[in-house]
Amino acid sequence: MTSGAPRAGRPRQVLSAVMAGAILGPIDGSIVNVLLPTLVDSFGASLASVQWVPMAYLLASGGLVLVFGRLGDLRGHREVFLGGLLAFIAASALCAAAPTIETLVVFRVLQGVASAAMTSVPLAILTATFPPAERGRAIGLFAASISVGLAVGPSLGGFLTEALGWRSVFLVNVPIGLAAWAYARRVLPEVPVRPGRLDLPGAAAALVALGSALLWVNLAQRPGPAPHGLLLLALLSGAAFLLRERRAAEPMVTLSLFRSAAVSFGATASVLSFMAQFVVVFLTPFLLVRVLGAGPGRVGLVLTAAPLAVLAVAPFAGALSDRIGSVRPAVAGALLSAAACALLAAMPPDAGPLDVAGRLALFGLGTGLFQSPNNSSVMGSAPREHLGVVGSLLGTARTLGMVLGIAAAGAVLYAFVPPSALGADVGAPSLAAELASGVRRAYAAGAAFALLSALLAAAPALARRAGRTGGPAIP
Repeated sequence: MTSGAPRAGRPRQVLSAVMAGAILGPIDGSIVNVLLPTLVDSFGASLASVQWVPMAYLLASGGLVLVFGRLGDLRGHREVFLGGLLAFIAASALCAAAPTIETLVVFRVLQGVASAAMTSVPLAILTATFPPAERGRAIGLFAASISVGLAVGPSLGGFLTEALGWRSVFLVNVPIGLAAWAYARRVLPEVPVRPGRLDLPGAAAALVALGSALLWVNLAQRPGPAPHGLLLLALLSGAAFLLRERRAAEPMVTLSLFRSAAVSFGATASVLSFMAQFVVVFLTPFLLVRVLGAGPGRVGLVLTAAPLAVLAVAPFAGALSDRIGSVRPAVAGALLSAAACALLAAMPPDAGPLDVAGRLALFGLGTGLFQSPNNSSVMGSAPREHLGVVGSLLGTARTLGMVLGIAAAGAVLYAFVPPSALGADVGAPSLAAELASGVRRAYAAGAAFALLSALLAAAPALARRAGRTGGPAIP
């Protein structure tokens, strides 16, 4: 460490620092959804224009997380995290001052780029900081903060908008972010810089592939012809990325990492787990409001059941995986999530909000029990020099799962529910019943995703039994 460099904090201080900064990303990824009607009125814009406010953020953050993960491995995880957090604060202030809907979209792109930087490296920082015997608990606490951030975003956005106006949703990031940045700057450890350079052609191919895939999934849900050109672009760019990574002297993602069963199966299991989670997150408000007649206050209370359960169980799950290994807790968690989705799909017609809350709590327990051990298993199987890339793979898995889960839920609703029922209120019982039937079908799809996640979480252990290695890949 050079003279005058900040002193590294103790492991718990490092954990609290990355949690305080990284939670802003998922909060802002979900917080703006409740602002869309307000933004339509404030700017006199069309709904189609306003929908780019959340989409621009998601595309930028999801498309660049791998790039910043690799950059962290080369230039230092601390520098990438602090730079991303500072840029996020600046972009948030710009969003709050946006004079038009077009400039707000541009500033949301900048905010998404910053979010990609500050959310790509926390798992790498924690894996490098904590010994294996304590890593699962630390990652469990971090995973709980991310889940809570995703869950509280909409309710926090609604409260701030109603009390202080929509610009306060972005302004609140400034004092919180500055405090988190000052603390993180003091306690995060310095890491020696590795020689190497960023594979710019590979980074460009990855950005185009991920960005066009996410955009295709989003636009394919809307009325009109599906944008198949975007899908073709995503596939061609993905193929170009793989070809480049096989030939590059210093690839952005070392493909031999995927020879580790823990990395390849664990990342895929994470995608499916988040798909199940966002089927539930997307559909449950429709069920509560349109079918069960719950008001906004009760909807908010019911929806807190899942994140509270995640917060309660995730640290315990991480500590348990430190003792008995990651496979059994992760598989058990995914199976609990599948059971919760099945119970939601099988709810009787006379079920009430409390029945939904109980099932959401069970789903939250399963999610918390799965995420921490699964993430710990993936990160523990990564070579130290590739921690940033592997951590960013889990971030990419989260984004893909979110988008694909919402897309799957929407596809089921559009396939089985007439448009009149999607706009119906509780005053139209027959239409509400049709909506309830479609929602139950989508919950069943969520159960299937969670079951597949359980199978993949068990795959590394099955691979070891079959004589294949689930240990660290050799770059």
